[in-house]
Amino acid sequence: MTAHVRLFALAGGLALSGAAQAHSFGKLYNLPVPFWLYVYGASAALALSFLLVAFFVTGGAARVAAPIGDAHAPDAAPGAWRGWAWSVLRGVSLGGLLLCVLTGLFGSANPYLNFSMTFFWIVFVLGFAYLTALCGDLYAAMNPWRTLVSALDRVWPAFSRGRAPYPRALATWPALAFYMAFIWIELFGHTTPHSLALALLGYSACTLLGLWRFGAEAWFRHGEFFGVFFRLIARMAPLDLTAGRLRWRRPFVGLLDEGARDFSEVLFALFMLSSTAYDGLRDTLPWVQIFWADRTGLITAWLGQPPVMAYLQLRPVYAAYESLWLLASPFIYLAVYVAFIALAKTLSRSTLGVRELALRFAYTLLPIALVYNVTHYFTLILTQGVKIVSLLSDPFGWGWNLLGTAGLFRAPIFPDMGTVWHTQVALILVGHVVSVYLAHVEALRSFGTRRAATLSQLPMLALMMLFTAFGLWILAQPISSGG
Repeated sequence: MTAHVRLFALAGGLALSGAAQAHSFGKLYNLPVPFWLYVYGASAALALSFLLVAFFVTGGAARVAAPIGDAHAPDAAPGAWRGWAWSVLRGVSLGGLLLCVLTGLFGSANPYLNFSMTFFWIVFVLGFAYLTALCGDLYAAMNPWRTLVSALDRVWPAFSRGRAPYPRALATWPALAFYMAFIWIELFGHTTPHSLALALLGYSACTLLGLWRFGAEAWFRHGEFFGVFFRLIARMAPLDLTAGRLRWRRPFVGLLDEGARDFSEVLFALFMLSSTAYDGLRDTLPWVQIFWADRTGLITAWLGQPPVMAYLQLRPVYAAYESLWLLASPFIYLAVYVAFIALAKTLSRSTLGVRELALRFAYTLLPIALVYNVTHYFTLILTQGVKIVSLLSDPFGWGWNLLGTAGLFRAPIFPDMGTVWHTQVALILVGHVVSVYLAHVEALRSFGTRRAATLSQLPMLALMMLFTAFGLWILAQPISSGG
């Protein structure tokens, strides 16, 4: 929802039903039961799952879950992942990047007619992330920038060997900085095909410069944020792709392989959660009213008039205000997370420090980040993602029909809002239950006894309930009529 729409809704005194029409594709949807019943029901389900996990999950589960490599499963597809197949996939990946740049620079300015916008934002950023959650780290083998570097190394030997060792103090901060810039562009950049192409060229230049300076392996590990992002998602997959071999494993146990190594990785994981939550929050009427209705009275006192009367003058201020909240969001989540970790340490009487515990438990929150992303954005796959079929035949928006598919899936698929809402509730609940389980397994590994592990997880259960209620509230704001 744009700032104009939010302001007009506020100034006109519209209730959340107006937002409901915008978010539910023009059709108002009322929850079949009051919203608070969903929150109570989800919290009760979380509490029950906590009791079941505490009773049935023992130290043996912790030992089995720990190593990813101990899945004891035969190759899921022996001989299938041969070099030529990966070469084709790498070529497709690099070709997709190049086509995004070319169509962005020279194609139609209409984002709905240009291949780059749908392919990058919907197919790659969303669809490929969900595929990664099922099939493992395909991106590590298909990374278009790695393919580009391999080609450069043939022309310029030793290009990617690095000129200096990667500073340990940098950790994953470069990837986090790129990730935050990426989300800012997504939410506030008003991206066009042309600006997206320029952003991809700029990111490619930064990537090449980073790996030229520090070496390919170091930069792809710490600086190339898509690699970090997909690597974390891949650890939740039931398939583990390592050294070209595909193996089965229990879903989500890859997150227990090792914890975060430093707080840059913790913040990266928390930003995966906070950025999605903030994207939903900023479109809610209560959030917009904090600024434009001036609930605190500070802006009115400063201006001498209500902020809505100075909309044009305050637009840049509001843009900066929203940007600052986005950039601050992972640090706010970190403060809350560390506070609950400190409480868990106190209850368990652990000798481990708060920092060590925060690193160990950070990745147990990633299932929540994944389901937040899916619940907020999966409808875009249906409404816009399917159009990639027609765009493949006419990538520049010039009226071509190269593959004979230009007339297919041009109309979006509108899902029923009742189905969407209850799917969102189910996914939110499942993600939090999985996080409760993973946190308990990690607690057994960290605290040694079932009693200490259970006591330590009481604060974490409260944190999960808080996240559940907050996530459902954000999703329900456009459709619950304030319930």
